[in-house]
Amino acid sequence: MNIEMIRAAAKRLEGKARRTPLLNSPFLDDIAGRRVWVKPECLQHTGSFKFRGGWSAISALDPDVRKRGIIAFSSGNHAQGVALAAREHGISSVIVMPADAPAQKIENTKALGAEVVLYDRATEDRDEIGARLSKERGLTLIKPFDEPQVIAGQGTCGLEIAAQAAQVGVEQADVIVCCGGGGLTSGIALALEADAPQMRVRPAEPEGFDDVTRSLNTGAIQRNAAMSGNICDAIITPQPGDITFPIMQRLCGPGLVISEDEARHAMALAFSRLKVVAEPGGAAALAAALFRKDQIAGDDVIVTISGGNVDAAMFQSALTKFGS
Repeated sequence: MNIEMIRAAAKRLEGKARRTPLLNSPFLDDIAGRRVWVKPECLQHTGSFKFRGGWSAISALDPDVRKRGIIAFSSGNHAQGVALAAREHGISSVIVMPADAPAQKIENTKALGAEVVLYDRATEDRDEIGARLSKERGLTLIKPFDEPQVIAGQGTCGLEIAAQAAQVGVEQADVIVCCGGGGLTSGIALALEADAPQMRVRPAEPEGFDDVTRSLNTGAIQRNAAMSGNICDAIITPQPGDITFPIMQRLCGPGLVISEDEARHAMALAFSRLKVVAEPGGAAALAAALFRKDQIAGDDVIVTISGGNVDAAMFQSALTKFGS
């Protein structure tokens, strides 16, 4: 992985991915005790940053390989990003999804033209399923985070953060990123190392599924004990990737861990103050900025809202409990 790959991905994404804005609200600043800058990747195609990596990886394939089709596994956001990128390339896609993924994510993935294969993430191994189908059908596997061209695509978000922060006069800040396997986190970290070296990336994770935070603390990859049981489904992965972890270990600061209620509260605040819809996992970084402010230094903090694909019932519960 290197910055040249990210810049090349940015060129392939020109005219394809949205350049999401950098938002600010004085109401959020008051809660955090510093200026909070929000990068709403929930406004990206398919409702999350995952379209960046999906397009980057598929567009980088040899045309003869690409036309045979692709396969991916995902709880929903990578699924939709890859499905749309495959459709726009005119190729078939198979997406392996956990049966307990939000219904909206499953239906949206099907609507984008993908064949969806469901599995039980508590008893079945998605890597095994993906590898078997890939071999049987001659499909190319697009991994959700531990894949160089996917990381390169996610890193384009970091290029935008560096440029947009410079426009508002921010040179130094913690950049908090909603983190599952580390594709977005490591990609942004690589981009900022090159274009905004005074900024430091920090992963945000839910309680009980803080494998990246524990891995950074111990210096070795740690695995989560469970694979389900938290509303932040979009950022629950078994462990950091073999490619992403060394990048995060070299470039990231300590992780920040938030509760389910803090994620819900951040969802409600994003809606009321920014008019942005965030899913629970997508609100983790904002929750960390607002409710872990004693673990953050400096006058500015930048956060990603990584996704907005939330079921109506979940969103309503957040607004009911924490809306004003």
